[in-house]
Amino acid sequence: MKTKENPLTAAPYDDPPPRPALTVLGAGVMGVGITVLALGHGLPVHLVDTDRERLDRAGELIEGELRLAELMGALPAGTAPGTLTTGTSLKAVGGSTAVIEAVTENAAVKAAVLSEVSGLVRPGTLLITNTSSIPVDELAGALERPEELVGTHFMNPPYLITTAEVVRGPRTGDSAMAAVAALLTAVRRRAVVVRDAPGFVTSRVLHPMINDAARVVEEGTATAEDVDALMQGCLGHPTGPLRTADLIGIDNLVDSLTVLHERTGDDGCRPTGLLLRLVREGRLGRKSGRGFYDYT
Repeated sequence: MKTKENPLTAAPYDDPPPRPALTVLGAGVMGVGITVLALGHGLPVHLVDTDRERLDRAGELIEGELRLAELMGALPAGTAPGTLTTGTSLKAVGGSTAVIEAVTENAAVKAAVLSEVSGLVRPGTLLITNTSSIPVDELAGALERPEELVGTHFMNPPYLITTAEVVRGPRTGDSAMAAVAALLTAVRRRAVVVRDAPGFVTSRVLHPMINDAARVVEEGTATAEDVDALMQGCLGHPTGPLRTADLIGIDNLVDSLTVLHERTGDDGCRPTGLLLRLVREGRLGRKSGRGFYDYT
């Protein structure tokens, strides 16, 4: 009698490679951080971005962040870094065992990229969207095989934060869930699985709080430094909400809040005027050198 295969443990391939071979799409802050995490755990990564200059800058950033991660003891001792390759074409995704999309937080852009990737990879390839707020099923509708898409919300910087929020969409299949669990185990991340919804858990709670903190500063109640000092000293927030905003990237935060406001109708998610002004002025946080704080 033939034994029925358990879909939760079934591999997505007949003959899977011994280690995941990743393609990361997007060489921005999160794409770089995810690449560092994977390389530091010995996984080969192909990093794709349509902007060659951004790719070249990303290579330098990745080298520096790998050294930092090693100095901070965030990488497994004795593990040789994985090999990094870069390119501007999506066609290279065909040989991947998993693809992590980390492009801008815009539903139309993400859907277009994922749709193209879905047509290039072999069936069974794990597709991950690193969205912070867009419902996974909204993006899955653009795929040839929506059951292959999982949301995995890595926090910044991914190589220091050891927990990842995993979002199972209504159409996400058991094989994809098993594959993402194996991938996160390979990079020593703890997975917390949640249901699909705008903002999931982390962004739905954190981003409106940051918006309120910015509103307090905008209204003149306290400075950014004082808001963060009170949240750290009185409420145990490790960095303070406005330093966290600078780490996320204020443009990314505004994009996420806009998604939340549009999809929930919660007016507390409408980006405050101060956040919008900082984006207009190019004060995007750490990545630009200035945000709520000056990093120059």
